[in-house]
Amino acid sequence: MAKLYFRYGAMNSGKSTSMLQAAYNYEERGHKVLLAKPSVDTKGDRGILSRLGVTRGVDFLLTPEADAFSIFGEHRARVLGDSGLDVSCLLVDEAQFLTEPQVDDLLRIAILENIPVLAYGIRTDFQTVAFPGSRRLLEVAHSLEELKTICRCGRKAVFNGRKIDGVFVFDGDQVAIDGAEVTYESLCGSCYLEESGGVLNNRRRGDA
Repeated sequence: MAKLYFRYGAMNSGKSTSMLQAAYNYEERGHKVLLAKPSVDTKGDRGILSRLGVTRGVDFLLTPEADAFSIFGEHRARVLGDSGLDVSCLLVDEAQFLTEPQVDDLLRIAILENIPVLAYGIRTDFQTVAFPGSRRLLEVAHSLEELKTICRCGRKAVFNGRKIDGVFVFDGDQVAIDGAEVTYESLCGSCYLEESGGVLNNRRRGDA
């Protein structure tokens, strides 16, 4: 039985680069792969953009209402018809933006179709709250692997700080894709607390 893998890390931990390397490794050995990402991720348009400057188009995008299992099946059939070879692996970038049912679809693909699924993403948002897709992956994935990066102070980075116009912010919507004004910085726990004034979750504090 194939497995569902979740490879996660803070921003700039090389997730997309690792994914593109995995795709290259499969293809170098003559295997076929499919690449996908949620449509909410607008970085790179219909592609995957690594911070090293390597880019590659995806085979399909997943809108929030999409049935990932069925869409994978359609593209798998296309690959088989075009090449005569079956798909050896499904790779999913920015998996934190998947819905919980879509993560369940990834598990079904691995178990029922016997196709390994490698999902890459971050665990928590800029307020240290888990993304729904990441939370579900942590619950059901067969294998969890942390991709590490360092904070500006040299410690291991585990949180994602959001900046607007270069200033850290700790309020706002969970999803805000990088743009001209919005950037992110990977921080260790100490640096995150220093920047946030000791607050880990403004939404939880607001609910209290």
